[in-house]
Amino acid sequence: MKPLVFQTDFGLVDGAVSAMYGVAYCVSPELKIHDLTHDITPYSVWEASYRLIQTISYWPEETVFVSVVDPGVGSDRKSVVAKTNSGKYIVTPDNGTLTHIIRLDGIREVREIDERVNRLPNSGESYTFYGRDVYAYTGARLASGAIDFDGVGPKLDPASLVRLPITEPVLEGRAVRGTIDVLDVRFGSLWTNIPRELFLKTGAQYGEKLSITIQNDTRTVYRNIITFARSFAEVYVGEALAYVNSLDCMAVAINQGSFARAYNIGTGNSWQIRIEPFRGF
Repeated sequence: MKPLVFQTDFGLVDGAVSAMYGVAYCVSPELKIHDLTHDITPYSVWEASYRLIQTISYWPEETVFVSVVDPGVGSDRKSVVAKTNSGKYIVTPDNGTLTHIIRLDGIREVREIDERVNRLPNSGESYTFYGRDVYAYTGARLASGAIDFDGVGPKLDPASLVRLPITEPVLEGRAVRGTIDVLDVRFGSLWTNIPRELFLKTGAQYGEKLSITIQNDTRTVYRNIITFARSFAEVYVGEALAYVNSLDCMAVAINQGSFARAYNIGTGNSWQIRIEPFRGF
């Protein structure tokens, strides 16, 4: 048995996630099912992609992830299972959910789900709950050993997978520019796509002040001087800081406060952040 991990934007206020559990346990009651999250912002394929790369490296090889954020359900988008370079399986619609996996882990092989075999029996006339009828069912069959990877369906070219647009971080003299990829939702921190190693090329040192500018397209939303700290404990409560997050990228936060809420910050390619060491006025 391989671990089976579910991620959706369904929430837990109705029976959708429970139905997925039930389908999986009917395939094999010996399965061990876990939740990544069911609180993805509705329809946010970008966020689903990010949460996968945030998580998969900490799970054992051959773990099966089922990720269902599927605004195109019932359309002609493909249903796939991807095997990553680190040996994990991801069962998902081919709608961009694999974007960050492709970029930061890599895809070794992809197969399109053959729904003639890998679909919940007697669900063939249902076109709105692929999470239950196709993805949970196929994920459970793969995790339980009822099928191997070859049994998912025909091979696809990994280069054909849908990818969301990504703006790469760049060094601009003594400054670095990137995007705000996602929020640390509960605490309101801003997680950027700027790797620590690239940021350190600016010459910044822990304890120093940084000049931060955040723009939404061309509109400047925030500009200030904050501390580059190892941890939240190094600044006062209510003080802003920049730090290295758990993905080894730069993040911005308020100690015991929500930076995102305080300044109404969003995520995605339109949200640009520029960071440079502050050398005085």
